[in-house]
Amino acid sequence: MTPLANNHISIDCVVFGFDGQSLHVLLVKRNGEDQGGEYNDMKLPGSLIYQDEDLDEAASRVLHELTGIKDVSMRQFKAFGSRNRTSNPRDVLWLERAQQAKVERIVTVGYFAVVKIDAPQLRTLDQEQAIWCPVDRVGNLAFDHNLIIDEALKAFRREADFNRSMIFDLLPRKFTATELRLVAEIVQSKPLDVRNFHKKIAQMPYVVPLDERQKGVAHRAARYYKFDRKIFNTSR
Repeated sequence: MTPLANNHISIDCVVFGFDGQSLHVLLVKRNGEDQGGEYNDMKLPGSLIYQDEDLDEAASRVLHELTGIKDVSMRQFKAFGSRNRTSNPRDVLWLERAQQAKVERIVTVGYFAVVKIDAPQLRTLDQEQAIWCPVDRVGNLAFDHNLIIDEALKAFRREADFNRSMIFDLLPRKFTATELRLVAEIVQSKPLDVRNFHKKIAQMPYVVPLDERQKGVAHRAARYYKFDRKIFNTSR
């Protein structure tokens, strides 16, 4: 039996990842058709909530059902309730067909997560349904999802400013100083001096240098580092 959906409240999930160069966001395809024929829009992973689930449960379900991702820490950051959210007839038509119900005004609750793109569960994403897109190259999305991404990025930056361990949630288990600097620039929204940043790394006991370097690169092989969460938790 299909669970009963609440036609007035939805969940939208903003999942950020880092590919070694820039910040990406996870988008899913929204297939449909209008008077001009078929269309293939992109949107955030999202859904109406079910009547028998709470918001956190809905966020976890949405992400798992649409992308296959499980066990990701989702952070609720803002609700979006503008009466213009469903002003686009295409959005309303698609939503009503997907839910097989009349849908009017919808309030959505935004969640965001930061993940490692190279995590095992993310390597098997169905490229026909979900893609990683650079945040600065996201086009016009369905509903108000561009606004939701902007607000999620602000929320991530605010939280990371107080909890620097979130920076390392984006990085692979082994990372270079350059990768760490690029993520720090994303969080601080400004370029950082390379030489000074290397000095700062030396002052971070939880950023542990490894006896490993990059292989198969044209430039000078960079040293790898790892993040030690135990040292981080005891050094604050």
